[in-house]
Amino acid sequence: MHPKNNFRYGNEEILGKVSKKTLAWYAAGAIATLNFMPNKHFYHIGFGQDDLGSLPPSIALLSGDPERSRLIAQTYLQDVRLLSENRGLNSYLGFLPNGRPILSATSGMGAPSLSIVVNELVQVGIEQIIRIGTCGSIQPHIAVGSVVISNAALCRQGAANDIAPVEYPAAADPFLTVALVKAAQELKVDYHLGITASVDTFYEGQERTDSANPNLMRSLRGITEEYRQLNILNYEMECGTLFKMSGVYNFAAAAICGVIAGRIVSENIILEQRDKAVKNAIAIAVHAAAIFESAN
Repeated sequence: MHPKNNFRYGNEEILGKVSKKTLAWYAAGAIATLNFMPNKHFYHIGFGQDDLGSLPPSIALLSGDPERSRLIAQTYLQDVRLLSENRGLNSYLGFLPNGRPILSATSGMGAPSLSIVVNELVQVGIEQIIRIGTCGSIQPHIAVGSVVISNAALCRQGAANDIAPVEYPAAADPFLTVALVKAAQELKVDYHLGITASVDTFYEGQERTDSANPNLMRSLRGITEEYRQLNILNYEMECGTLFKMSGVYNFAAAAICGVIAGRIVSENIILEQRDKAVKNAIAIAVHAAAIFESAN
């Protein structure tokens, strides 16, 4: 933070040093706002299309954790402006190193919350979303600290069933996914590409018995081994619904997760490797966004 260089645009503070180019960008947005009808703030995300200026971003990095969204904005983006902290769904507008605008937004935990945020992000003009999350590996060759890039999901989520039939494919956008793979290769990060099991619950749905409810339903007993034999790589809780929404809503979606638990060995999160995994996932997603934007 650079307090002497901070200023306010509308009702929000711009974080960090501000370039002349960005000052001009925000000024253009302010003038554009005066020339149009009053801005519509969406109820959950807490901002509207006019808050994004005259050259709005088309791509968003979406994290479940608001602190991760803040970390991305303050560490990896330039000339960052806070859009909203409504309901803990922190959103920031910033710039990639190549000068293209981008959002760092928060989905909250789980598919129902994500479905609300994604719906409203699409309404403000977002056309590409990269989910940045964490996951548990269920394959022996996927180490804690590495990352998983999902090209599709086995979607076992109630929110997704409100959006499309169970049989509707939960598939990532191939071009955005290739950008993630290319970014991982250029950054020399250990990555794995494949299918993710996207489920609603952290404990029962991922066959965890070390919890308040060790008595799992019969349908969940042995499900991790079944998924392993189906060559599913990992468990997480959002991308299946995100991928189905992308097909129905006609936007591009991709997902990358840092591996923070090795379910072959233990149900527990490995805290010593968590920060490394999350940092790698963020760095790859930011670089992939720049790659994708430069190619389009």
